[in-house]
Amino acid sequence: MLDTATNRPELPPEIARRRTFAIISHPDAGKTTLTEKFLLYGGAIQMAGQVRAKGEARRTRSDFMQMEKDRGISVSASAMSFDYNNFRFNLVDTPGHSDFSEDTYRTLTAVDAAVMVIDGAKGVESQTQKLFEVCRLRDLPILTFCNKMDRESRDVFEIIDEIQENLAIDVTPASWPIGVGRDFVGCYDILHDRLELMDRADRNKVAESIEINGLDDPKLVEHVPEHLLEQLKEELEMARELLPPLDPQALLDGTLTPIWFGSAINSFGVKELMDGIAGYGPEPQVQKALPREISPEETKVSGFVFKVQANMDPKHRDRVAFVRMASGHFKRGMKLTHVRSKKPMAISNPVLFLASDRELAEEAWAGDIIGIPNHGQLRIGDTLTEGEALRVSGIPSFAPELLQGVRAGDPMKAKHLEKALMQFAEEGAAKVFKPSIGSGFIVGVVGQLQFEVLASRIELEYGLPVRFDQSQFTSARWVNGDKQAVDKFINANKQHISYDHDGDVVYLTRLQWDIDRVERDYPDVRLTATKEMMT
Repeated sequence: MLDTATNRPELPPEIARRRTFAIISHPDAGKTTLTEKFLLYGGAIQMAGQVRAKGEARRTRSDFMQMEKDRGISVSASAMSFDYNNFRFNLVDTPGHSDFSEDTYRTLTAVDAAVMVIDGAKGVESQTQKLFEVCRLRDLPILTFCNKMDRESRDVFEIIDEIQENLAIDVTPASWPIGVGRDFVGCYDILHDRLELMDRADRNKVAESIEINGLDDPKLVEHVPEHLLEQLKEELEMARELLPPLDPQALLDGTLTPIWFGSAINSFGVKELMDGIAGYGPEPQVQKALPREISPEETKVSGFVFKVQANMDPKHRDRVAFVRMASGHFKRGMKLTHVRSKKPMAISNPVLFLASDRELAEEAWAGDIIGIPNHGQLRIGDTLTEGEALRVSGIPSFAPELLQGVRAGDPMKAKHLEKALMQFAEEGAAKVFKPSIGSGFIVGVVGQLQFEVLASRIELEYGLPVRFDQSQFTSARWVNGDKQAVDKFINANKQHISYDHDGDVVYLTRLQWDIDRVERDYPDVRLTATKEMMT
């Protein structure tokens, strides 16, 4: 790994070999398929599944919810750990669908780099752009994979131009495609001067690699049709003149992204991308926290919760907190302090994820992602340490864009409904507001599809059919300010006031006019659209 010019000490070898990254993309660019192939190369699974199962074809490993399996989309981020060569990869597959973007935003706080997947025919799409902006806010290093080159796709220079223009980041080719669509035979690996040939017959077969000596090597003619070889030489000459070379430091700073071309479904180009993550991706980084930052090489263990998933195993009402280890060497059975409640917690059965399979984690190092089963003590944004009162900062909670009332089909089961809603609120799957006047709850989400997911999960996991109704409110804002000003504001606006699952005051609005009025009439009260997930 390249040593940056900082004065940071060298990491212990066990931590330095970790690479923790998320895969981001627009829906349908092939992100989950790429995840499958990563697991295949890491030797973690013997055969990759199809996302949309045909007959008895194996389901994908990283989508575990019933709804994900039915629709062939990912709606919840999932974490996987596996070894590749001498490296330990911790990969988080995020939902691409914009209705689940909040889960993705939070996931990006727990990784050190992102792999951006782009569809060769469509280029940079809207959701990719949104997610990219979040990476930019956090200066995350980004590696790009241009997928589906075996289908008709756009001109390579056009794709690179679009990334440079839309995302304002320099692009350097790490490989170059030879032909596209039906003519696609493989790639020229620029970083290692190799010819990679795709086998269309066997999708799970690793590409054949031929070492060559520059573009004038006579071996090229044996494998590449003449017209494609001419085109390759021409394009590469242009690329070398027009595009910057790979500067490892610029990649780590987040100002340059290397791009690999391939076809994930044909297992092609994936191995080169993995070698790129191993060779150029960042090792575990310093974590922002209050009152001080946490360095991965510290011997004391610390970690933070970036996601909570309820009922991963429907047979047990379990809740698993996904914890990113920020420092130290964790061993099973350790007692850690839960900073928010100041109580010690014995972590006796932490799990490592391999998609939907999990095994007990005997140990974990900074950079790893482990799951801690718990009964509701752990929430998103919680920090666990060996006693020091540190709080990891920067995990956002966003104001919902859609609000609806919710009722249980059976009025006798209102209590059960409240329990289910609180569970989902703590998981971060939805915001749940309890109005200060009247009964019932208002549920807020980022996208319409989340209502469907919630309804199907409440029915599946709690056996409760529910109905969502239109609400008179259209948006929600958290209320901040000194206690006296806030109390005065609450008394004057009771019909708009509700409380979120943490008990924080929320102002529900119908129109932008409501917000403007508050700003005008109550200068001491602040309304915010985001809230830091910590207490």
